[in-house]
Amino acid sequence: MLYGILLVIQVILAIGLIALILLQHGKGADAGAAFGSGASATVFGARGSANALSRATAFTATAFFVNSLALAYLVANRPEAPSVIDLIDTAPRVIEQPVDQVPADRVRDIPADVPN
Repeated sequence: MLYGILLVIQVILAIGLIALILLQHGKGADAGAAFGSGASATVFGARGSANALSRATAFTATAFFVNSLALAYLVANRPEAPSVIDLIDTAPRVIEQPVDQVPADRVRDIPADVPN
């Protein structure tokens, strides 16, 4: 149960980390803005958005790594589950019935040419 919850959190953190990295302002974007390719960081200012996004990215990355360690610990220390193959009894069960103990009503089913 805990493993499933941590696995869902891991997927959410991975998607969030990818989104935060793709939203960040690249180092070379300011050079493009100087030549007229658009305004760089006009919404929050040049420093404000970079700090907020970089802090959110750092927090998400830290949570991702801690969750990864927790998942690795759970997988490494889970109790040993028996294999399905180990549960199969491989010795064949042979049921032997001596010929002389054939029920009397079945004697007529035995051909006459079979030795006793």
